[in-house]
Amino acid sequence: MIRALVIDDDVIARAYLCQLLLAHGGVAVLGEAATAGEARELLQRVRCDLLFLNVALGDGSGFPLMDDVPAGTRVIFTSTHGDGALQAFEVNALDYLVKPISPARLAQSLGRHLPQVSPAGLSREDVVPLRDGARSRLTHLGDICAIEAEENYSRVHLRDGTCMMVRRPLKGWAALLPPAQFLRVHRTGIVNLTQIKSYTRDPSGSITLEVAPLTKPLPVGRTHWAELRALLPRDIQSTPPMPVAAVPPPQSENGETDASAFRTG
Repeated sequence: MIRALVIDDDVIARAYLCQLLLAHGGVAVLGEAATAGEARELLQRVRCDLLFLNVALGDGSGFPLMDDVPAGTRVIFTSTHGDGALQAFEVNALDYLVKPISPARLAQSLGRHLPQVSPAGLSREDVVPLRDGARSRLTHLGDICAIEAEENYSRVHLRDGTCMMVRRPLKGWAALLPPAQFLRVHRTGIVNLTQIKSYTRDPSGSITLEVAPLTKPLPVGRTHWAELRALLPRDIQSTPPMPVAAVPPPQSENGETDASAFRTG
């Protein structure tokens, strides 16, 4: 999986490129930034293999950022015009894409250049940015406990009890997270295997997981149970479902059981 960052001060263009990359497969967008200052901070905190960098940013040009790009990270420049193409290739850019970027042009660029990018596998120590409205934070993948789908968004539960609603569908998370630690257990959920405390199977056969620090159980799809059961540590035990409270027999006025209540004829 190629780890990518997208730097562009145009929020619509940035979101559009992220959607194209998500649909392409093989590329996971770990973060976005709108300014050179945000981009420098992101490059210091997040490891990436491929950087999509717009020529013009809100606080200056994207070219000076080349000094901050780590060794081994390749750069594809984007722009609304072709004037910067020569300078882009002078600084050893992989490609130069003129906006609006078509899916076919992006696919051509990725197909031509991805063999030149050598991705390292994502690990629990990799850092991803999470943004929930005005709130944002950087978090290690290992600190994510579970993710629940909310249409094109997802609810991300963290070890410290924080829950953030972020603009990334579950499909995007499934392509991004390290499979040794995370597993999709339902069409609406992904779980960190190290955070599972127990599981419950009710009389109908439905299975739910107790995941720390969530306060409500997560459902397990029947088609996912076999794979999950094989990956669960041996110390993870099944807990019995809550018993249904027995209904006491009716009593007469003197406190004795009223046998007439059980007569059928």
